[in-house]
Amino acid sequence: MLALPIVLLIFPPTYFDEGQSTCLSVILLDKTCPGCGLTRAIQHLIHFDFSAAFRYNKLSFVVFPFLVYWYAKEFVKIWKKYRSQA
Repeated sequence: MLALPIVLLIFPPTYFDEGQSTCLSVILLDKTCPGCGLTRAIQHLIHFDFSAAFRYNKLSFVVFPFLVYWYAKEFVKIWKKYRSQA
């Protein structure tokens, strides 16, 4: 669980910027959906590149804080479970 944020911080902010989209809406219908660009935007937010994140997906400014909250909540839950078993 700790490896994911570390790996995302090690990758450069532009790591996901190129390549084929994996969005089914783009692949099947050739149209973007509200989630398109969210992974790229989150990666740029992690590296404090707010303007690029905004260009990729404006919704990332709502989703990212929620993800951080959820991730921290799950981490605390696992930590408490681990501490009670020790």
